[in-house]
Amino acid sequence: MKGYDFEGPALELGALVREDGTAAPSEQIRIPLSMLNRHGLVAGATGTGKTKTLQLMAEELAAQGVPVFLADMKGDLSGLASPGTASERVTRRATEVGQTWQPAACPVEFFSLGGLGDGVPIRATMTAFGPTLLAKVLGLNETQESSLGLIFYFADKHGLPLLDLKDLIAVIRYLTDTPQALSGIGGLSAATAGVILRTLTNFEALGAEAFFGEPEFDVRDLLRVAQDGHGTISILELPAVQDRPQLFSTFLMWLLADLFHELPEVGDVDKPKLVFFFDEAHLLFDGASKAFLQSIAQTVRLIRSKGVGVFFVTQTPKDVPADVLAQLGARLQHALRAFTPQDAKALKATVSTFPDSSYDLERLLTELGIGEAVVTVLSETGAPTPVAWTRLRAPQTLMAPSSPQVVQGVIAASPLQRKYGAAVDRQSAYEILSEKLSAQQQPAETPAGPAPKAPREPAREPRQSVLENVLESKEFRSMARSAASALGREITRSIFGTARRGRR
Repeated sequence: MKGYDFEGPALELGALVREDGTAAPSEQIRIPLSMLNRHGLVAGATGTGKTKTLQLMAEELAAQGVPVFLADMKGDLSGLASPGTASERVTRRATEVGQTWQPAACPVEFFSLGGLGDGVPIRATMTAFGPTLLAKVLGLNETQESSLGLIFYFADKHGLPLLDLKDLIAVIRYLTDTPQALSGIGGLSAATAGVILRTLTNFEALGAEAFFGEPEFDVRDLLRVAQDGHGTISILELPAVQDRPQLFSTFLMWLLADLFHELPEVGDVDKPKLVFFFDEAHLLFDGASKAFLQSIAQTVRLIRSKGVGVFFVTQTPKDVPADVLAQLGARLQHALRAFTPQDAKALKATVSTFPDSSYDLERLLTELGIGEAVVTVLSETGAPTPVAWTRLRAPQTLMAPSSPQVVQGVIAASPLQRKYGAAVDRQSAYEILSEKLSAQQQPAETPAGPAPKAPREPAREPRQSVLENVLESKEFRSMARSAASALGREITRSIFGTARRGRR
């Protein structure tokens, strides 16, 4: 078998491994940059090298001017901000795979969800996040999700901006106390409202109020390129929220959907505008409704035309729904374990998802060493390449967390810290409803006559959820027509909502 030789720029992965277990430096395994917006999968058991594979791919993409976004679950990927350290192990791996290794650091930006942890805060307004994603985070059933959508609809139609958690809670309590407000558009049972309020209260107690509010993050800030031409690597630090997996996985989906909404149509490009690594991907799909899974599949399918490549990172391909898995052009499968009957079943399922191969994949996938993977990608013509046993290159950045001093220095020097660092709490649903309640409780008149109303800035029209915008966008409608897909406006609205507002 030959290495993957392509004419255009490519992402260098490593060297082909011969049947005797030795690497062939002359036979390099690559992914064409022009094919990276066909998406991909990085999978493997814990401890097999997935994190180092992400690190290698991120630094190589950045070196070729491609911005990268990835989530850092344990703080391990902060080493991208520091040059690597030479060692006998690194030197041996570089020699084996024909790599010219030298220490290097990458331009890095550190983010955190709402400022919980180290990094520039990423926030979203409650309206932009939308009822579909919020219901996924809260674990609501279909009836409760439908009621939540009605609440968002009411707030939209009555000019009540939902910016943070207290805004949403205020609207729900108002509708509970004033059920006639929903006359003509539906009803909200007290029991369902109570369930939603309790889940929101618990959500708030976990510190989630920090994630919602303003200034809302502009995802176009993920597409920056440094002055030296390197793509910026945006790292979302997640150690502070590891105990809230549904929250951060759904928040990543919001970022991806917002990218689709904000970025212009570019079609096929020589290299992607951004590569988005979706770590712990199984958390996004666990317990997801059929409508939610459909929205993910649509987003992944259509975001390719925006020049964005998405790599899902998880343990086995079966963690990713078939509709999504079918759209992934690159596969990097690290070792799998088969210690239990369930493991053996998962192994067989994984092997069945690969193209025909000369390898005994069921055996090989249990024998791969750390830093080795079975790889298949799309060639420049769009055809799948043969499956290749690959020994991966060694990252040139630090294969350990950067020091706290380095991380804090990067954060302090970031221009985005000035843009997003301080939270803003402008007038929204909570304040509007509080004023209304206060006015109702005052006497109709006083000896001095009615009190004058203080001037107030008009409430801005709530911005539509970014997931809701995906299927309503012009790009989607154009693609849907060309594919003869007769998705009506009612279907679009039933999944993604109605109102629209430009980004501030």
